[in-house]
Amino acid sequence: MAPTVHHYFIFETAGGFCGIAWSGHGITRFQLPMKSAGATERILLRRLPDAEPGTPTPDVLEAVAAAKRYFEGEETDFSGVRLDLAGQDTFFGEVYAAARRVRWGQTTTYGALAKELGAGPEAARDVGQAMAKNPVPLIIPCHRVLAAGGKIGGFSAPGGASAKTHMLELEGVHVGAPEPAQHSFGF
Repeated sequence: MAPTVHHYFIFETAGGFCGIAWSGHGITRFQLPMKSAGATERILLRRLPDAEPGTPTPDVLEAVAAAKRYFEGEETDFSGVRLDLAGQDTFFGEVYAAARRVRWGQTTTYGALAKELGAGPEAARDVGQAMAKNPVPLIIPCHRVLAAGGKIGGFSAPGGASAKTHMLELEGVHVGAPEPAQHSFGF
């Protein structure tokens, strides 16, 4: 069996430089925005060292245009983007499919995704691991998956939790520290 050929393309968005990689079967990697094209390319090539620069296919160009709209704050739906997740763990694939159903401006939790997949609360940690290893963040919207109690949780992309918070704010979702309780003693 011939090895899969991966091509990549670096592009600028309102949030910074993103990278996208694809095979003949679909998009295989997405790099969230970084400050420079060079940094984006280095990170992408760390994950796909044999990838070569390429001219995006019409499907890839559509995903690039959608990412640009997303980082301009325009409601964007990536659910129709064709992915190539070959080699992914079966459970991770199920988690990714469930996460793709979480729409713009909505959030869920690691535990709720585990429950949706028929697993117990102990599987929430496994869902978190799948999100941390998500090869195509934004397209599989791991930023919309929160920790218990609606807390921001982790985010393994550049910028960490701040980047996750910013992406949610683009969608009109505000996650932050709870407001302090107001005491009324009736005096």
